[in-house]
Amino acid sequence: MHKIALIALFSLPLFAGFFPQTVHTSIKSVKDRSITLNSKFPVNGMSGVVIHNYGNDLTAITSRITQTSSDGSASLLNADILHHDELPTIKTAVSPKDKVIGGYLYNNVLLLAPDADTYAKIVSSDTKKWIHPDLFALYLSVEGEEGPTKENLADFAKKYQVGLIYIVRKNTAALLDPISGKIVSQKPMADLPTKGKFPFYMRFEALESGWFGSKAEGNYYNTMESL
Repeated sequence: MHKIALIALFSLPLFAGFFPQTVHTSIKSVKDRSITLNSKFPVNGMSGVVIHNYGNDLTAITSRITQTSSDGSASLLNADILHHDELPTIKTAVSPKDKVIGGYLYNNVLLLAPDADTYAKIVSSDTKKWIHPDLFALYLSVEGEEGPTKENLADFAKKYQVGLIYIVRKNTAALLDPISGKIVSQKPMADLPTKGKFPFYMRFEALESGWFGSKAEGNYYNTMESL
């Protein structure tokens, strides 16, 4: 059983480390919503952005994609590119030779950790732009959300330019791509607290909304397993 568990844990490739590397490539072919990349992303489920060149040094991100197969096949995602009420919606179709950045903004990471010690150890071990969970807590409070879900993490990521969600679970750490909703990397973790701070580590004592009220109850690890 232990061997089976280890095989499942490491079925997601780690490559040069826990964090998948950003990839710069281009579109090879397009058929409906299916795309073939000239160079594959390091892991399936990794999202990316498509950049179209309009000429005269004018380029723009036109679409989001996610890799669906290790042969470099990808599909278009139904996701807003830029969240801004004053900006027009980009309707440029994806075409061959468009540039692609796989793992767009993967250096911007939101960490959901069980306590302050775990949070401090993780952020000191990797050079990333760490988005503090206080910001996510405020977002949930303003939105009236009860707690983290894949849906509100995706919305938060688009609004605050977050590329990855680092989730500390009971015995593992997982990286969630919030745009594709897929786990793109996992690794074992030890010496974690038996009971995490619910709903996750933040500096606020309480917020007057949902889980963040003074009587918030629940199980941190069960919540993280659901993401």
